[in-house]
Amino acid sequence: MSSDTRPTSPHLTIYKRQITSVLSITHRLTGLALYAGTALMVCWLYKAAYAPTQYSELHSLMTTNFGYVLMIGWTAAFYYHLANGLRHLFWDMGKGFEIKQVNRSGWLVIVFTILMTGFTWYPYMMF
Repeated sequence: MSSDTRPTSPHLTIYKRQITSVLSITHRLTGLALYAGTALMVCWLYKAAYAPTQYSELHSLMTTNFGYVLMIGWTAAFYYHLANGLRHLFWDMGKGFEIKQVNRSGWLVIVFTILMTGFTWYPYMMF
């Protein structure tokens, strides 16, 4: 077979990322992160109820830096998914489709996520 020397599709080389496409992909990724984090929470609750020795092992893992990163990431995914879901509800009502409004609401989602994650974890990070 001959090697394919055709150029890459132009949209991959000239496409400029827009906030709407980035937020859409991020919404899907945070949905997956919430699914995984919820599975971990169910595991934690099960171990707390039925396996106290394993619970202490899981607790010691979750209080490491890696565990804090996981929990902060899950919290950020929760707030992001919540805010972006509310944004989509307004879109379902037919509101906020103008480009300026779309960009503003996208940035509001990001700011809300950062602020709420910070407000949630700030008291726990005061060592």
